[in-house]
Amino acid sequence: MSITQSLKQYQMFINGQWLDAHDGGRFDSLNPANAQPWASFPHAQEADVDAAVQAAQNAFENPAWRNLHATARGKLLRKLGDLIAANKQRLAQLESNDNGKLIRETLGQIGYMPEFFYYYAGQADKLEGQTLPLDKTDMFAYTTHEPLGVVAAIIPWNSPMYLTAVKLAPALAAGNTVVLKPSEHASATIVELMHLVKQAGFPDGVVNVVTGFGADTGSALTKHPLVRRIAFTGGGQGAKAVVKNSAENLAQLSLELGGKSPNIIFDDADIGSAVNGVIAGIFAASGQSCVAGSRLLVQNAVYDEFLSALKTRVASIVIGDPMDPSSEMGPMATQPQLALVERMVASALAQGAQLIHGGQRASVAGDGWYYEPTILAVESNQCSIMQEEVFGPVASIMRFSDEAHALTLANDSEFGLAAGIWTRDNARVHRMSKAVQAGIIWVNTYRAVSPMGAIGGFKASGYGRESGIDGVKDYTQLKTVWINTSSEPMVDPFTMR
Repeated sequence: MSITQSLKQYQMFINGQWLDAHDGGRFDSLNPANAQPWASFPHAQEADVDAAVQAAQNAFENPAWRNLHATARGKLLRKLGDLIAANKQRLAQLESNDNGKLIRETLGQIGYMPEFFYYYAGQADKLEGQTLPLDKTDMFAYTTHEPLGVVAAIIPWNSPMYLTAVKLAPALAAGNTVVLKPSEHASATIVELMHLVKQAGFPDGVVNVVTGFGADTGSALTKHPLVRRIAFTGGGQGAKAVVKNSAENLAQLSLELGGKSPNIIFDDADIGSAVNGVIAGIFAASGQSCVAGSRLLVQNAVYDEFLSALKTRVASIVIGDPMDPSSEMGPMATQPQLALVERMVASALAQGAQLIHGGQRASVAGDGWYYEPTILAVESNQCSIMQEEVFGPVASIMRFSDEAHALTLANDSEFGLAAGIWTRDNARVHRMSKAVQAGIIWVNTYRAVSPMGAIGGFKASGYGRESGIDGVKDYTQLKTVWINTSSEPMVDPFTMR
C-alpha cells in the first residue's frame, strides 16, 4: 500500500454529497509537528467549483431554504453550535494535526466557537427594517434586509475553525448560502464540520466545501458569476488577486488581511501583566496570527526592566509536540513559512538589529518546523522587521521617549489591524485609543475576542468587519418598498403639474 493510499482520504461536500474532484486530482496535507503527510484532499478544478456554486445558488432559490423563516434559521445555527461543542475534542485534535497549533489552543478556541453560532442564531430574526418618514403624504415606504445569495468564504490555515465561524454564522443567519474554500494547508476541520452541518439539518446545498489551491480553486470561486459576496482572510497578495477576480462578478468584498501590530508599554504599566500580554500577543500560536503584537514599543524608563523580564520568560517557553499538554509553543504551520521567518530574521540582523534571544530553528524531536521564540532589539522603525509582517514568533523591540513619540512610531506602518496599550493612566488610554490607527485596540490585555466585538483593520490591513452586532447586516442588501396609499389613480406622468 502506498503512503497516499494509507492516508485519511477526505472528500469535498457539494449539495449534501461527498465527492472527489472531477478529474480525480488530490493533494496531501503535512503534519507540521513531523513534516509527514497525514491526510489527502481532492484538488478541485473549475468544474468542481462551478458545481458547488450552482448547488449553493439552487439552494438559495429553493423554498426549503428561501422560505424558511428567520427564527427557524436561528434554531439551525444553535443546533450547529451545540454539535460543535459536543465534538470539540475531535475537531481540536484534527486542527492541531493540520496546522501545528497547540492542542490547548485549538481546544480552547474551538470550545469557544459555539458562542458565535449562538450569537448569530439570536441575530437571525432581529434584522429589522425601518418605516421611512416621507415628505409625501400619500406614500408609505419601508426597508428590509435581504440576503445577497451565494457567499464565497476563503479561509486561511492559521485558525480555520474560528475564521470559518465569523463568516459562516452571520452569512447563514442572513439567509445566504455559502461555498467555503479552506487553505490547502489546513482543510480537515472545515471538511469535518460539514458532517455537523448535515446533522444539524441544513438543506442540501446551503453550505458547501471545495478544497484546493488559491491559484486555481480559489480563483475559480472568487470570479464565479453567481458569487454575490466574498469574505477573504489572508495575505496582501492573495487579497489583490481576489479584488481583481471580483471585477468579473462585481461581488461585494470584505478583506481581513495582515498586520504589524504595536504593543505599547508605558512607564506606568504593570510590567508583569505587560510581559504576559506580549507573550500572548506574539508567541501564542507561534506568532501565526493576523493580530500578532510583533512591534514592542517600550518607554525609556522601563525598557531595561521590561526587556529583562521578557527575556527571562521567553527563555522558559517550552517548545514541543502540539499534542503534548505541557508544550507552550508548537511548530510553524508550513515549511515555506519557516524558511520565510529565517530569511526575515537574517535580513534584520544584517540591517543592524541586535539578537536578544532565539533566532534559529528549535531542537525538537522529529523533523517538524519548529522555530525559537525570538526577540530582536532595533533602533530604527524603518528596519524591515518593524515594517513587514513576519507571521512567526519574532518580536522586535524599540524604545520611545514620550506619548507623542510612541504614537508616531505606532502609526508609522502600512498596516492598521490591532494595537495593545499598557498603562494605568485612564486619560492616556482614551487619548491613545483615539489616535492609534488600528481597527482593534486592546488596553492592558491582548487577543481578547467575542462574537460581540467587531474585527477588522485600517489601511493595508483590509476593509469590512467581521463579528459584532452589525456583522450580519454586511451579508444583506437593503431593499426599499414604496406603497401608494392614495385612493386616487396614479396620474398620467406627462400631465403632472
